[in-house]
Amino acid sequence: MKNVLLIVTGASPQVLTETLFALYQQGKPMPEEIFVITTKSTKAMLTDGLFKQGNLAKLIADYKLPCIKLPDENICLIEDDKGQPINDAKSEIEQTYMADFITRKVFELTNKNDISIHASIAGGRKTMAFYLGYAMSLLGREQDSLSHVFVNSEFEFVRDFYYPTPYDHIIDGKNGTQVNCINANVTLAEIPFVRMRQSIDETLIANMQSASFSQTVASLNSAHKKDLTLEVNAKAKTLTFAGIEIKLTAKETAFYLWLNQYSQNENKQLVVGRDFEESLRYSKEYLMLLQQNSSDLRIFRDTFGIEPEDFREGIHSNLKVMEKTFVQQTRSRINSKINKVLPNELAKKIAIDSNNQSFETSYWLSAVTHNIKINITA
Repeated sequence: MKNVLLIVTGASPQVLTETLFALYQQGKPMPEEIFVITTKSTKAMLTDGLFKQGNLAKLIADYKLPCIKLPDENICLIEDDKGQPINDAKSEIEQTYMADFITRKVFELTNKNDISIHASIAGGRKTMAFYLGYAMSLLGREQDSLSHVFVNSEFEFVRDFYYPTPYDHIIDGKNGTQVNCINANVTLAEIPFVRMRQSIDETLIANMQSASFSQTVASLNSAHKKDLTLEVNAKAKTLTFAGIEIKLTAKETAFYLWLNQYSQNENKQLVVGRDFEESLRYSKEYLMLLQQNSSDLRIFRDTFGIEPEDFREGIHSNLKVMEKTFVQQTRSRINSKINKVLPNELAKKIAIDSNNQSFETSYWLSAVTHNIKINITA
């Protein structure tokens, strides 16, 4: 079985050589290949320290280690949702990209049954370490391990220190001092972790290749809950389900609430038939909900032919009927947003469902038929 080191790094690429040294020092299997997860802004530091300065080759030569491969394609730059490397991981959206990328990389490697992964969380931002550790807990197998590496304080954050040399090697230390690399102490702390892979549904594991980190967490959280609740916040224009927030427009929020009224009545559905476009009833019902949180002229004036003020005052002489295409298109947009952020098994529980029969189409909220409790905040 091939041994692989998977490591996250940031501005301190030294953690890689420190980890290799610690594995050698403790007599653990040495990796034949290394995979590094980092960002675009820190790749240059990594390649400069390991290759241009030659610290990786020096470590291998000093301790007569076996050949360890680290080709450029194994330096994995965290990518955004368009496949472009991100420069850093400071913003909220970049943190999301980072979580997704790390989870998918661990998924890819743990699906190879002929390798054993030693994952190191010593480098990078704290969140990088968390996501790698969490992904290993979700997907790690019996042959995989997890660790952190420490050096004594005299050598912490010292730019030119990469590993304890077997000979005297004087470098600049902290506060204008000089230190001898031969005196450095490196400690590898193996971290016990719960391997959940065997207890997770295989379908969910398979979906991790395309699902986001938040979608995976939502699926796991919901799997252990018998009673799920959908929170609808009309003012904030959001649906929240299984810990995931879905942002809607005022138009879409009012539509979802309007369909909820039909889903809760005796027939439990809105029937759009031949005479649907002959009645002002549906326009009035919908706009009554919309006006509570929006006066969007594009909806009132352009879609329904009425000024918001006139509608509030009950002047409905110019009010237009609701068209079937309005129902179809609004339903499609809402479902698209739900499907984008929720895993399939959760999305279908709160999406807007429909059924076509001859000349009519019925619409209803799946949440009602799935017995999902709906809490509405006005």
